[in-house]
Amino acid sequence: MPLQKLLGEELYKQVMEKAGDNKIAIVSDGNWFPKDKFNQVNDDNKELKKQLKDRDTQLDDLKTKAAGNEDLLKQLDDLKAENQKTAKDYQTKLDQQSFDFALKDALSGAKAKNPKAVEALLNKEAIKLDGDKLLGLEEQLKNIRESDAYLFDEPEQQKPSTPQFSQGSHQRQGGSEPATLADALAQRFSTN
Repeated sequence: MPLQKLLGEELYKQVMEKAGDNKIAIVSDGNWFPKDKFNQVNDDNKELKKQLKDRDTQLDDLKTKAAGNEDLLKQLDDLKAENQKTAKDYQTKLDQQSFDFALKDALSGAKAKNPKAVEALLNKEAIKLDGDKLLGLEEQLKNIRESDAYLFDEPEQQKPSTPQFSQGSHQRQGGSEPATLADALAQRFSTN
């Protein structure tokens, strides 16, 4: 929900005057995560990359020292290949996490009521992450909107106003008719 709609026109103007050039974000939609959590994951990533480089350097040093010993050289080559596989698996995992986050963000931006349900209808192999854009997603979302529109929040449209009727007591102009059913019953039983 936009901030202007949430606060109302008058309060929104006051807040924007006070905020000046600073941006205000509504973070209750789940797209925001704390900076310390981001820093922790980022630091872990840097540390793991550093450990992999250190391991490769150590293996190269051992390889030069073990020249002539074929069994040791084979073990070192095996360890180096295993390290490269681990690095590749780790990068694949990071890429998958980036893709999942971008997809979740895109589904939230598309106003999916249940992002998991919409995600289940997507052909994820046809969607590619290019920087921060998901290629092939818009076409699929358009098709899902057409076939299963109930999965998305539609933009709020102004509903036609309906007349308001009150349930009060009404009398006819002559004044001889009772105003309510209770008055009619009371009048009937009082004359008998």
